[in-house]
Amino acid sequence: MSFLALYLGIGLIAGFIAGLLGVGGGLVLVPVLSWVYAHQGFPAAYNIHLALGTSLATIVLTSIASLKAHHGHGAVRWEIVRRITPGIVVGTLAGALAAAWLPDFGLRVFFTLFLFYAATQMLFGFKPKAHRQLPGWPGMTLAGAVIGMVSSWVGIGGGTLSVPFMTWCNVRFQEAIGTSSAIGFPIAVSGAVGYALSGQAAHGLPEWSLGFIYLPALAAIAAMSMLSAPWGARLTHRLPVAKLKRIFAGMLYLLAVRMAYSLF
Repeated sequence: MSFLALYLGIGLIAGFIAGLLGVGGGLVLVPVLSWVYAHQGFPAAYNIHLALGTSLATIVLTSIASLKAHHGHGAVRWEIVRRITPGIVVGTLAGALAAAWLPDFGLRVFFTLFLFYAATQMLFGFKPKAHRQLPGWPGMTLAGAVIGMVSSWVGIGGGTLSVPFMTWCNVRFQEAIGTSSAIGFPIAVSGAVGYALSGQAAHGLPEWSLGFIYLPALAAIAAMSMLSAPWGARLTHRLPVAKLKRIFAGMLYLLAVRMAYSLF
């Protein structure tokens, strides 16, 4: 029961952050779930895999609640979603299937370095040139494939890459967050399917696991995150852009330090 309470609390926080920053909540879920799973005695060899798979599965539901709230504010650029989705699906599914062959420690190092990169990019990102625009279909497909593959290895809805990418192309920051929440849906679906399939050959997984997705955690986290995601989305459209970026970067740095500490 104590772990169930933890899952419920995690879901409440992750959902709020997902709605506020368009990041799907995975940047909170993965390091916290990895820690909780270790205390539950889950197999160390697949600890991070289970955290990644469960995170992406919860984002399937969280992203729906988040994107509905952002769409209500007119902040979702659906033409961007349509153009980037094909690359997203291919990259995410390929990355999730390949993740089963990557060692636990390697995935942890990759996740930690990615957090430091994402935080630094958001805090010190150069202002894009005024004439820079989103690329055409080939460029958007390539960008989607990269975002999808990296997202599958760090268990996120893609916001840490898609938000900086869109703002670099002069998409308004609130619209980048809203659009990222919609992009998170195909990332999450493809990633969850990939981790469910790639975990079928793993031995010693806990009961109630669907591949690398731990279903009790999924149910509790998703229920609470769907409740709190709209709260964060409403706050997005009330806060100034500079404050949103500082919140985003600060959260990522804290998680990066925590994840780096766990490596040793």
